[in-house]
Amino acid sequence: MTAGSGVDAARRDGHVERGRVASLAVACGRGARAATGRGGASVRAGLTTIVERIIANAPRVPVRDLATLRRQFPGLGPEELADKLVAGAVNGTSTVGAGVGAAAMLPVPPAMPAELAAEIIGVASIEFKLVAELHEVYGVRAPGGTAQRAMAYLGAWSQERGIDVAVPATVNAAFGVQLRRELRQQVMKRSFRNLPGLAPFMIGAVAGATMNRRDTRKLARKVRKDLRARQIPWEALPPADGAVQAT
Repeated sequence: MTAGSGVDAARRDGHVERGRVASLAVACGRGARAATGRGGASVRAGLTTIVERIIANAPRVPVRDLATLRRQFPGLGPEELADKLVAGAVNGTSTVGAGVGAAAMLPVPPAMPAELAAEIIGVASIEFKLVAELHEVYGVRAPGGTAQRAMAYLGAWSQERGIDVAVPATVNAAFGVQLRRELRQQVMKRSFRNLPGLAPFMIGAVAGATMNRRDTRKLARKVRKDLRARQIPWEALPPADGAVQAT
């Protein structure tokens, strides 16, 4: 492969990654609008609806294992691959923020609470995917089946940290009432952080995109810091855990 073709391939990979997260954002946003409706529900009921939608979406988010990621991004080491995933997620959450910000610019915002809920759910799904795939890249996959891993990664997203498989509490505590409470806290935090976007000096696509871009990068830095401390080298992973065997 020539240097020029390698650059072209990298660009194509970047476009594909941005396309995946943008499509995920659109799909989750549509589901959020259907779930939240257009009525004026109480704050608590609204938070509960958002949390339940996030939990329902999580096991259906297409998380790629390490083997798949290495096939799609050949020649990259763990840090380079993690950088690629973060860049794709940042572009995706920026797209969601820009869409909601643009809606806020209308003279009479159309059911803004529902639009804000759609943003939170769309961003949560993209960031959940990022958190799960970063665990794959650093060789720290949560134990259990798809549903169990999804709940563990939701707990990691809500606490903005990487899981520690050596400490069962960091995995098992993600289930049930505690998970819902942590998710409500995270949703509330993001809601209040984004509410200034409704003020005249913050309204618009640029503001929404900028806030989401900043928050996703901050989340990625925290999770990667935790995972680097627990990282298992690819060559030390058993084949069943998604390692690509050297030839």
